Amino acid sequence: MALLTEILQFNEMFVEEKQYEQYVTTKFPDKRIVILTCMDTRLTELLLKSMNFKNGDVKLIKSAGAVVTHPFGGIMRSLIVAVYELQADEVFIVGHHDCGMSSIDTKKIIGHMVDRGIDSSLFNTLKYSGIDMKEWLHGFNDVTESVKNSVDLVKNHPLMDPEVPVHGLVIDPETGKLDTIINGYE
Repeated sequence: MALLTEILQFNEMFVEEKQYEQYVTTKFPDKRIVILTCMDTRLTELLLKSMNFKNGDVKLIKSAGAVVTHPFGGIMRSLIVAVYELQADEVFIVGHHDCGMSSIDTKKIIGHMVDRGIDSSLFNTLKYSGIDMKEWLHGFNDVTESVKNSVDLVKNHPLMDPEVPVHGLVIDPETGKLDTIINGYE
């Protein structure tokens, strides 16, 4: 059975049995917090449980490495919308140990793209157009420094309310232990 078919069959039962009722909330975060974290599967439930949050408590933004890569990109836009439109009063940036972005190999990813049918001549076109694949797909060497850099970018963004605390943390994806890198209240 195809995965989509499986999902849709389950969803039909989920809706019929009104299992959604336990998740009903509003679009505004009850704890008035927005969290940027990594898309790592180990954090899907662990992060919120380790911080004592449940559905509806926080706005959750996920990206590879929990990195803000561009001051006017989609991640920063989401953080700004969360603060100004969706009542988030604090920002948490939570990286994690053993992150895949700390060991990313751009040449290997490009190789996988070519193996799956992307024409290798496209990379020359991108380079000619000013897209540096190594820069665009880059990761980081140190999760602590990466979190510090993202906190700095958010805290000092010209459109971010300077009164909003921006915290930086690193979570252990095995135990859920949080280490404070930057306390946004200080």
